[in-house]
Amino acid sequence: MSTEAYDTTGGMPTNATSEGSSTIGSIIGFIVTAVTCFTLGWLGSGMWMAYKMAEIPKKMAAQQKQQDTTVAVTNAELRVYNLPERFVAHAEAEQEVDLLPQIDGYVKEIKFKEGDLVKEGQLLYVIDDERYQAVANQRKADLEAAEAEARRAERYWERMQKADSRGITQLERDNAEAGAEKAKAAVLQAKANLVVAEYDLKKTQVLAPITGQIGKSSAYVGDYVAPSKGALAKIVQVDPIRVSFPLTDRAYIAWRQAQKTGDAKAFRMRLVLPDGSEYDREGAWDFDDNQMSRETASIMMRLKFPNPERLLIPNSYVTLLTDYKDPPSYPSVPQQAIFDLPGGNQGVWILKEDMTVEQRPVETKEAFAGWTPLVKGVQAGESVVISGISKLGPGVKVTLVEPTSNDDINANHKSPIEE
Repeated sequence: MSTEAYDTTGGMPTNATSEGSSTIGSIIGFIVTAVTCFTLGWLGSGMWMAYKMAEIPKKMAAQQKQQDTTVAVTNAELRVYNLPERFVAHAEAEQEVDLLPQIDGYVKEIKFKEGDLVKEGQLLYVIDDERYQAVANQRKADLEAAEAEARRAERYWERMQKADSRGITQLERDNAEAGAEKAKAAVLQAKANLVVAEYDLKKTQVLAPITGQIGKSSAYVGDYVAPSKGALAKIVQVDPIRVSFPLTDRAYIAWRQAQKTGDAKAFRMRLVLPDGSEYDREGAWDFDDNQMSRETASIMMRLKFPNPERLLIPNSYVTLLTDYKDPPSYPSVPQQAIFDLPGGNQGVWILKEDMTVEQRPVETKEAFAGWTPLVKGVQAGESVVISGISKLGPGVKVTLVEPTSNDDINANHKSPIEE
């Protein structure tokens, strides 16, 4: 009789259970091995792709670096620098006079044409003088009468002095002396009255007090004029003429310092007229005001210009240009060669003999006509980069190319003194 062992819990033979467990373990191991291989393969593929992707920017950067080393250069040129400083200026008359009549009367003659240039002392108006002539004649007669009375009183006083003291009283002597003194005073008064009368008679002729251009007349022949009626006309001096302009407090200090060292004479003052043309005469310093404006922190400066053609009109606005009579020269480079450095400084790239570039800090003046003067940092003749600046670094080796239309150096650029 067979005696096989049975599992009392599951009802299966014990040998069958062992074989089933072995099969299940094999399946699980296969699955784990497959998952592990898949995971490792996936991770390896990702790492390879990441490596390839990391290589792409490096290759692109290398290609870009190879392309970015092409630049255009030009030589720093020694150029005369004379950039004018500009001011808004105001033309004003050095003298202007309102012709006020100093007596009243009717205008008898007008001896000028409105708008004429008149000279100092020229006769302009004649006021009817009949009444003033009569008054002057009367004052002359009064003076003659006073002088006659003075002579009589003087002779009487002399007789009283010679008379015997027993025949006259002291009161009579005193009265004679007082009469002589009073007569002298009357003469002085008559002379003063005559001077006033002759002055009024003289003022019937209105003369030009200054040389200048006379404007519109407010009175004509037959008009009654008087001091209370206002001016007859205005005369404005037009040659020479003043030009005033505001100078800031800092610029004023610099100008004063230049005066101390004699540098102020090295400047010239020119004008640009409202039509854009340049005035062909130079000005000279006239004077500066005696106080600074609180509102604008500036002081009014005044120049004097000859004005024989009357191109400068009082109360008109012009542009004042100040520059050097003998301007300095500086090494100059095209404006596009300048770039900003950290800290607010400026610099240029210099091409060296080994075809590498060097960064050079520079000190500049204001650019003019596309060129920037360099006070420090570059010598005339040195080669500076004018294109491809953004792709450069210290020691980068470059290849030269011809300037493009945007980088081309215009040979017709002129320095300020040549404009």
